[in-house]
Amino acid sequence: MDHRLSPELEELRRTVEEFAHDVVAPKIGDFYERHEFPYEIVREMGRMGLFGLPFPEEYGGMGGDYLALGIALEELARVDSSVAITLEAGVSLGAMPLHLFGTQEQKQAWLPRLCSGEILGAFGLTEPDGGSDAGATRTTARLDPDTNEWVINGTKCFITNSGTDITGLVTVTAVTGRKPDGKPQISSIIVPSGTPGFTVAAPYSKVGWNASDTRELSFADVRVPAANLLGEEGRGYAQFLRILDEGRIAIAALATGLAQGCVDESVKYAKERQAFGRPIGANQAIQFKIADMEMKAHTARLAWRDAASRLVAGEPFKKEAALAKLYSSTVAVDNARDATQIHGGYGFMNEYPVARMWRDSKILEIGEGTSEVQRMLIARELGLVS
Repeated sequence: MDHRLSPELEELRRTVEEFAHDVVAPKIGDFYERHEFPYEIVREMGRMGLFGLPFPEEYGGMGGDYLALGIALEELARVDSSVAITLEAGVSLGAMPLHLFGTQEQKQAWLPRLCSGEILGAFGLTEPDGGSDAGATRTTARLDPDTNEWVINGTKCFITNSGTDITGLVTVTAVTGRKPDGKPQISSIIVPSGTPGFTVAAPYSKVGWNASDTRELSFADVRVPAANLLGEEGRGYAQFLRILDEGRIAIAALATGLAQGCVDESVKYAKERQAFGRPIGANQAIQFKIADMEMKAHTARLAWRDAASRLVAGEPFKKEAALAKLYSSTVAVDNARDATQIHGGYGFMNEYPVARMWRDSKILEIGEGTSEVQRMLIARELGLVS
């Protein structure tokens, strides 16, 4: 399989690379230090069409696919992960559920604004007592026959893009009934921002991703029309498993970008930093460490592109997505640690990008399925789990 990019995708890669270095890199450190969402950078990403990359042109998208999205995410994450995760969550988690499962009316109402970056969407799955056990949903929604409205009660946590000034909606999973065997029937429901009873908490104080938006959400008798049901009633859990499978490819691309960014910064520093009368890059110990970092980033890139190619071709990709997410997140943490070590004391200073990368890397082994969950999925696909 040839993973070299087509001329169109290479042009996209170069365009995002230039944007990341010319627009994001000079500004993002200040946003990160202030824990401030970079609205102007996000608006520019919208003007570039990045939020519409994998969506049809009829809804304002760019007519691309997940491979195109992954390329953009990797280039952004080579410079900063906060802007990359804002794009990933806005596309994979905010807009993609509407594209895959929405009615024509829902798509026309929401997708054009999501594709343009005018508004952001969020994905309300994780709950305080749930974590990796997403099927243990406690949020409930009952249909009021008198008003034909869903009445939602519950709490969601760790939700990206859920509390910005431009957040337009959150799609939440909720228990809407019971199956014959007594298990919960989970459905997906669109909740527009500003709906009475829908409360967005203050931003979390996080270890990393400090220029992205992450909040806890609460729903107290929140009422939305019955037409806000996304997809079939009772299919919400299955829908979001599909969304997570695809999202793992996007996270793998982001993690690859961070791993490659660590290589970029380490090569630059190793050429400039003088110790004992010569650049530290002249020392074989440093050369070998950076060579290993490059090997890991390159292999991670092959893994996520392989998974994306299978998705685009309509082939099974669940195992490959889990492999890519597991490996790329692991090497992102490894490369961030090694890059910090190469930088020495300067690697511990926030003015250097590798300090930010070190802080941002760990969540990649947790978000959108922990490394342990990826191993469970891989083992299941290998037939080791019934």
